[in-house]
Amino acid sequence: MDIMEAIRTRHSVRRYTDTPLTQQHIEILNDEINRCNKEGDLHFQLILNEPKAFGNFFASYGLIKGAKNYIALIGKNTPDLSEKCGWYGEHLVLKAQQSGLNTCWVGGSYKKVKSAFTIREGEKLCLVIAIGYGKNQGSKRPSKSFNAVTETTGEFPQWFKNGVEAALLAPTAINQQRFKFILEDNRVTVKDLKGPYSKVDLGIVKYHFEAGAGKENFEWSE
Repeated sequence: MDIMEAIRTRHSVRRYTDTPLTQQHIEILNDEINRCNKEGDLHFQLILNEPKAFGNFFASYGLIKGAKNYIALIGKNTPDLSEKCGWYGEHLVLKAQQSGLNTCWVGGSYKKVKSAFTIREGEKLCLVIAIGYGKNQGSKRPSKSFNAVTETTGEFPQWFKNGVEAALLAPTAINQQRFKFILEDNRVTVKDLKGPYSKVDLGIVKYHFEAGAGKENFEWSE
């Protein structure tokens, strides 16, 4: 499964079996988490067999059941932490999808079991990603149109169309899709239209856009 197939087939899953993660899956996840931590100067952690976080709590789209494993997205409490958690977190979500695991982004609706992870001085827990073997593969959600999330007029290069189409498949908080893409020559800007967890969403959306457009075809404009 390549990255675009993972993007197209991955959906949020809220019901999980009680099957423990295999050692192979644990190693795959830890290897990717270590890579993200090193590259992004983060402190992500894989939490295994911890059932309290999702007990009787509602995530954005309903009760998460059976989830005992999750990735705690932790990093230095800097202005760009949320966006970094979105970008690197979605990298992990899609790697999980490629390896046969299911996931769900979870914002504030979970119990913070402080004994399960380590937060160093100056760090912050941004949010978590539930991970495991789903009882189903989730379902497709409604999406905005290409024109609804772009401000550029005229002819679009194919790489830009591909990038936006991939971005429209990105998970966002309460499916808000509160972003706009602007193209000037080969420079792309993503406008944050604000909303719950919109900075996290920005990182997720950027990851999808890069995967669809090809990073060799454009530059981000801040």
